[in-house]
Amino acid sequence: MTIAKGEKLPETTFVTMTENGPEPVNSGSYFAGKKVALFSVPGAFTPTCSAKHLPGFIEKAADLKAKGIDEIACTAVNDPFVMGAWAKSAGAEKTVTMLADGNGDFVKALDLEMDGSKFGLGTRGQRFSMIVNDGVVEALNVEAPGDFKVSTAEYMLGQL
Repeated sequence: MTIAKGEKLPETTFVTMTENGPEPVNSGSYFAGKKVALFSVPGAFTPTCSAKHLPGFIEKAADLKAKGIDEIACTAVNDPFVMGAWAKSAGAEKTVTMLADGNGDFVKALDLEMDGSKFGLGTRGQRFSMIVNDGVVEALNVEAPGDFKVSTAEYMLGQL
């Protein structure tokens, strides 16, 4: 069953790229004690993700923080090297924390995976965003296949 508003995020491990290379990030520790704007993309460097989704959160970062967001994070079923390179190429390194969900464990636990096999992508995460407060989902915005409406930074600003 898909995670819902009011539920605690499942425990899982992401990987993030640091100056010292890839490092594990426990979801429980990461989301504890802060309000996070989290968004998921089907893949780094893919068209909508690179042209609109990530840039929107970079552009609206100050507005989100002004409305109480402590941190902005992006997750995708990609490896940490790809996520790190994407952050660098998009200029997101100081604005958005990239949480690689390389095996898709996080999106599977949320029941928000998608089958991108017909595009050569395999199992990926759906496009969604959520506001997470101290590990609990306050808002969940899942896009219909092919849409880019409710997971945007602008939409999230309206929810804060």
